[in-house]
Amino acid sequence: MAEESEQRVALVTGGGTGIGAACCRALAAEGFRVGIHYRSSEEMAKKLSAELTDSFTVKADLSEPKQIDGMVKELKGLAGRVDVLVNNAGFNVNAPMLSMKLDDYDAVAGMARGTWYLTKCILRRFMLRKKNGRIVNISSVVGHTGNPGQVPYTMVKAGLDAFTKSLAQELAGREINVNSVAPGFIETDMTDELPDEVKQAILMRIPQQRMGTPDEVAEVVAWLATRASYVNGGVIHVNGGLFGG
Repeated sequence: MAEESEQRVALVTGGGTGIGAACCRALAAEGFRVGIHYRSSEEMAKKLSAELTDSFTVKADLSEPKQIDGMVKELKGLAGRVDVLVNNAGFNVNAPMLSMKLDDYDAVAGMARGTWYLTKCILRRFMLRKKNGRIVNISSVVGHTGNPGQVPYTMVKAGLDAFTKSLAQELAGREINVNSVAPGFIETDMTDELPDEVKQAILMRIPQQRMGTPDEVAEVVAWLATRASYVNGGVIHVNGGLFGG
């Protein structure tokens, strides 16, 4: 088992790609030892870990509580502490509600259950004992605006912001801050696959007339994780003016 060191440790779920990978890089630049969680993108997670000065990878299906338990135990051995938790991992099934199966809903909603359980485990094992910590949840603009074809996903993202506000109130007296970052349309593999006409329709809705980058989201995450001591229970929108909250 690793002895607890003075170096701060951050865990980023879904940290191998996209916004998660950008968060890992930003937190590493702030001096954190970074735990890169993945479920299936092992190659990308390990490649990122090799790129960063001080990091490690952990694997778990966050819809399975036993796997979360195992990962938290592994974290204790690898790092001895977790000072920052970034709940970034998510899952989506794009389909109209009337054609969606219950299994599809369960697969999307299972990520909310996993986020709740992982956060509880991290709090109990690491943060409450030290009476210090930062939790940053990655939600989405669609949790506020809605989006056709993404009913379960928008439910989960809206619920994540409500989770943020309630948990922040529960933990404020213990010096543990909880905030959400709600990205708009960000340049990722998912948006790269959109047809050109769909991209143009999206850009017409964004006042800044461009999509954001993962790094622009990660900058806000790093700020919440390291400096924003009096920001608590907030939802910070990163969307180029598309939606102001």
